[in-house]
Amino acid sequence: MPRFFIDIALAAGQSLALPDTVVRHVQVLRLREGDAITLFNGRGGEFHATVTELAKRDVSCTITAFDDTSRESPVWLGLAQAISSGDRMEFTLQKGVEMGVSAFQPLATERSIVKLAGDRADKRVQRWQEIVIAACEQSGRNTVPEVRPILTLKQWLASLPPADAHLLLSPLGTQKLVDIARAPQQAWLMAGPEGGLSGVEEQQAISAGWTPLKLGPRILRTETAALAAVGAIQTVWGDYSV
Repeated sequence: MPRFFIDIALAAGQSLALPDTVVRHVQVLRLREGDAITLFNGRGGEFHATVTELAKRDVSCTITAFDDTSRESPVWLGLAQAISSGDRMEFTLQKGVEMGVSAFQPLATERSIVKLAGDRADKRVQRWQEIVIAACEQSGRNTVPEVRPILTLKQWLASLPPADAHLLLSPLGTQKLVDIARAPQQAWLMAGPEGGLSGVEEQQAISAGWTPLKLGPRILRTETAALAAVGAIQTVWGDYSV
């Protein structure tokens, strides 16, 4: 069933005109009057609705029921990802949503190829948030992860977010997930850009309380490393079954 995000208050029995962004999707999908759709606003649960009117530029629907289904992982997981180039960053965000990441913190690091500041940075974050919303529509998530404003690594380390675990992907790491005695309810994972964090940056992170974590003997690309770690975390602590 097609799912659409709408950032307004929703309620069973409500009739509403869908926003232009959703109207375009409805037209592409060639939906018809009477077709069922699902709406969610990121505030928990989802709403079943029926298309009631189709026009060239307008689509209306009626919400028939509310479903409080949650598809969130039992472990809240934030991903602090150094900005990567090309479509790698977008791929990480999209797949991170599918795999249960709860929030994204883009980081500007020494080896980040893409340099963003000012309006350009704001527009890129907005674009990344749109990608996250689309991934929620596709993956069935009803809570939309936030893409936070870009910070330098120094700024990020100075404002260490509260969590039960702070994990740094590092080739120097010896810590294994299964060796962490108590499963965290809230965790942050940090991953470097192409070429990884510099030695100085790694030491700064470790001094700030981040635990260096190594997944295995092979070197992973930046868009692979974070997602592999997220999958491992969801398997050990989250809702992946093996």
